[in-house]
Amino acid sequence: MSEQTTAAVIAGVDASEGSLRAVRWAAREAARRTTGLRLLHACVVDPGDEAGFLPEHVTRRTRHAAKIARTAAPGLEVEIDVRLGLAVDLLLAESVTAPLLVLGSHGLGGLRGVLVGSVALRVAAAAKCPVVVFRGHADPRGPVVVGVDSSPASAEALHFAADGAAARGVPLVVAHAARQRAPSIEPSFADQQAEDRRKVEELVAGWSRKHPRLEITTRVVDDGDPSRALIGITPAAQLIVVGSRGRGPLAGALLGSTGNDLLAHATCPVAVVH
Repeated sequence: MSEQTTAAVIAGVDASEGSLRAVRWAAREAARRTTGLRLLHACVVDPGDEAGFLPEHVTRRTRHAAKIARTAAPGLEVEIDVRLGLAVDLLLAESVTAPLLVLGSHGLGGLRGVLVGSVALRVAAAAKCPVVVFRGHADPRGPVVVGVDSSPASAEALHFAADGAAARGVPLVVAHAARQRAPSIEPSFADQQAEDRRKVEELVAGWSRKHPRLEITTRVVDDGDPSRALIGITPAAQLIVVGSRGRGPLAGALLGSTGNDLLAHATCPVAVVH
């Protein structure tokens, strides 16, 4: 096997409740992939601390996280990895070889009232591998939802979502938000919607052949705002997947506006695929 398929899933760990929920999700995902799980904790050690000894609170929280992981996925190989450095820098470095990073939506140091933490946002924007930010509730019975457009990142997101839905034995919902057009100078929305649906169905045809037992539903919604359209689907979903950049006006940003909005407002975990 290649290194990509055997490398451990990595979960970022701090003392926040969101981090521990992310660890639980990451453990089950690692078990599904038959890989190990590495719990990465970024530690800023006081220069006055004695070399070679971790602060007691770091040892306590990482062991607690490991216990949660092993309870969620009995038999899973769990490694604790405590590093000196900034969480963003360490996670981005790991993303070069990791198959998946999993983070809570807020860290312990997050500002109250902020919808998504800066570590989650920055890692999701710049990682070299898929990043799952755990939000809300992941219903294991719910479908996997993926937002698609015509961008290369969208195609990668569909790949990730289709394989994930098939492995979980749940339906896949492929959603596309149609651009609103001026009816006086362009085709009516009904015609546009039919054309968009045809393109989406062509996009998913290959995945239907690859996963013949996978139930795939396509949805084209009358909404010029993709994030709002996807958020409308997510209450019943266990995971929503988007590409890191779309075709919208902010496509050149590190993380497109759709991804930003979902990381702030989605009611289930969000996967950002690069």
